[in-house]
Amino acid sequence: MASPIVDAKVVITSPGRNFVTLKITTAEGVYGLGDATLNGRELAVAAYLTEHVCPLLIGKDAHRIEDMWQYLYRGAYWRGGPVGMTAIAAVDVALWDIKAKIAGLPLYQLLGGACRDGVTVYGHANGATIEETVQEAIRYRDLGYRAIRLQSGVPGLKSTYGVSRDKMFYEPADAALPTENEWSTPRYLRMVPQLFKAARAELGWDVELLHDVHHRLTPIEAGRLGKDLEPYRPFWLEDAVTAEHQAGFRTIRDHTTTPLAVGEIFSSIWDCKTLIEEGLIDFIRATVVHAGGLTHLRRIAALADLYHVKTGCHGATDLSPVSMAAALHFGLSTSNFGIQEYMRHTPETDAVFPHNYGFEDGMLHPGDAPGLGVDLDEGLAARHPYSRAYLPVNRLQDGTMFNW
Repeated sequence: MASPIVDAKVVITSPGRNFVTLKITTAEGVYGLGDATLNGRELAVAAYLTEHVCPLLIGKDAHRIEDMWQYLYRGAYWRGGPVGMTAIAAVDVALWDIKAKIAGLPLYQLLGGACRDGVTVYGHANGATIEETVQEAIRYRDLGYRAIRLQSGVPGLKSTYGVSRDKMFYEPADAALPTENEWSTPRYLRMVPQLFKAARAELGWDVELLHDVHHRLTPIEAGRLGKDLEPYRPFWLEDAVTAEHQAGFRTIRDHTTTPLAVGEIFSSIWDCKTLIEEGLIDFIRATVVHAGGLTHLRRIAALADLYHVKTGCHGATDLSPVSMAAALHFGLSTSNFGIQEYMRHTPETDAVFPHNYGFEDGMLHPGDAPGLGVDLDEGLAARHPYSRAYLPVNRLQDGTMFNW
């Protein structure tokens, strides 16, 4: 039975940070939500949806999710890229939300049902010093986390990626124009093994430890770091080199057995095809909101499963609770799920996006409400107008532009 779409609108709100949400409504009055947030470029996706995508949706059958995905992807000559794929993701997730609500089932049941009792997540421990980071990691362990990402300030640098003023609610998009960080690879490479040594001494071996390089090393530097970290058995080394250079991961593989994770900025299966098929990574971090929605992310996971690669989806605060819920339904129902990043949203964000998912004993569960289990309080959202915010930029200590 067809369920024609009668309305599609974009809601922009900023309860502490900017979010773009697509709301699709059917003739029966059933609506679904999709996250369309692209950190630092939110209005580009909002305009693409409003001007180019939403008019295409009116009158279409909301149940034809696969056909709609192909229509929006193949039907656009200028296809792919983060803006276009984020827009497609918003439509895709909203349609899955509608279908599950009509079925009266939580979304994971339509994706094949639960493969596990919950979705294991990792939190973010960070500090200005190694000692401060380790103390934060102890706090996260005491909160029930079984896996913790470690990020520490680098001696001699004024600021470092991943180190925040607010230890629980990290938000890197921090200014109306980009702030500038400085970087020194030699200083960083000296610090990270010391960080892991200290963390293992305090936390033991029952907690998984992770680290994000944030695309800042060359392949040989990443290989050296991975080898230095091997005695401390990190769960993964994330984004060790710029992801565009997929062949660089061969060099890293030649020098270390530390597991490698990458992919939060990927928008297509083609971005990770070589990495997966040649066994160059262990975890694929593509996410619902930037990789074409649940429909496309499931294809990526299916390909990864053939090559013993697990999922480890991005889950920072630039994903709204809509995307977090979608990621949890995906993770719960995906056989080769590995781990899910989880950065808690602020109370202001949670109020705008009331949701059913919850944290317990190191895991999240999406809940059993029909659909995604997330709503949007449009009245409250309107009280938080858009506020331009950029991610930082990064320079070497001699002033050369570098990767942030």
